[in-house]
Amino acid sequence: QVQLVESGGGLVQAGGSLRLSCAASGSIFRFNTMGWYRQAPGKQRELVGTITSGDSTIYADSVKGRFTISRDNAQNTVHLQMNSLKPEDTAVYYCNARKTTGWRTENYWGQGTQVTVSS
Repeated sequence: QVQLVESGGGLVQAGGSLRLSCAASGSIFRFNTMGWYRQAPGKQRELVGTITSGDSTIYADSVKGRFTISRDNAQNTVHLQMNSLKPEDTAVYYCNARKTTGWRTENYWGQGTQVTVSS
């Protein structure tokens, strides 16, 4: 059973920074990609960014240059460093782990952590 536990959310003023962490139960090497998604009230969940087991990253256009994803393989943890935060970044942030084996894809999700950016 895969467990992902997010932490680091909170309330911050616009222009501030937060660092989210996602701790996985067991090695994160078993996942092809890990990433972060977010869901604002009344909106669909959207991609923030992902990182592969080879450390390749992609980001949504809305966060490029402000957010950085990294992984700590020794701690089985993925981080999301968020700088220059804007009120529109307010959302529940979810950690995702994806494992693809042949034709089969497994997705795992954390419980989410709230990020609120005040103007």
